[in-house]
Amino acid sequence: MLQPPSFTRVGALSPASPVVLSVPHAGRDYPPALRAALRVSLAAVLPLEDRHIDGVARAARTVETIIIQDRARAWIDLNRGEDERDSKVDEGAQPGPVSRQSAKLRSGLGLVPRRSSGTGDLWVRRFTDADVTRRIAEDHRPYHMALSQVLDAARAKFGVAVLLDVHSMPPLGPPGSAPRIVLGDRFGETADARFVARLEAEGVAAGHATALNTPYAGGHILARHADPDGGIHAIQLEFDRSLYLDRRFDAPGAGFAATGALLGRMLQALTDEAGRLPIAAAAE
Repeated sequence: MLQPPSFTRVGALSPASPVVLSVPHAGRDYPPALRAALRVSLAAVLPLEDRHIDGVARAARTVETIIIQDRARAWIDLNRGEDERDSKVDEGAQPGPVSRQSAKLRSGLGLVPRRSSGTGDLWVRRFTDADVTRRIAEDHRPYHMALSQVLDAARAKFGVAVLLDVHSMPPLGPPGSAPRIVLGDRFGETADARFVARLEAEGVAAGHATALNTPYAGGHILARHADPDGGIHAIQLEFDRSLYLDRRFDAPGAGFAATGALLGRMLQALTDEAGRLPIAAAAE
């Protein structure tokens, strides 16, 4: 029997906009097998979530298609490659030279996270190769396939597609001393600079300090799906959680509506910029 997808698609199968949103880290579905394997309380893994950023994306959306992962990031991280398997928690990982591992994998934030903010190891045991392979087949690959399909459809319909990969981050410092919005384009590799500039302008107009690629440049989702020369641009967007959550970073806070409105303006800016493509370039 086919398993239902572990993600939610919001929007028509035929995209109504060249802008597509991905929300890979807001999932709040913690399967029984995950709960049984924890050596810490469930509350200890919640900081891995981009808590309620899916609600911000839904509030901002008008006609854009959104792909939202429902399964928790602690189960499998969609912003890591299938090869970013951590031998300390995954019996099927193929150990290699540390120098060839990504910084995230070395720090315990691989395909299956080994740690969470403020905690040590999360799991009572290593997972078998079959455990992780099943998660890849049932959760990781279907999400990326769905995202690829909608981006291809948007490019075919509009001549260009713009992926906005939406995340949230812990505060980088006190308000006024640190960026509250971080944009990532993998140091210019995944999007035309004009799209990034439009997002930055909206953040600044809202009164928020912004940064580019530091400390978040974008992960596997951008690396996998971006193809600027082929008409698919991709940008990672990080909102400071204090912008839209309460003081406990648990529930929507006083700034939730304003953050949703800001993201809505960002989506409109991307749509406007996508429409500035010369007709000949869009038809290539």
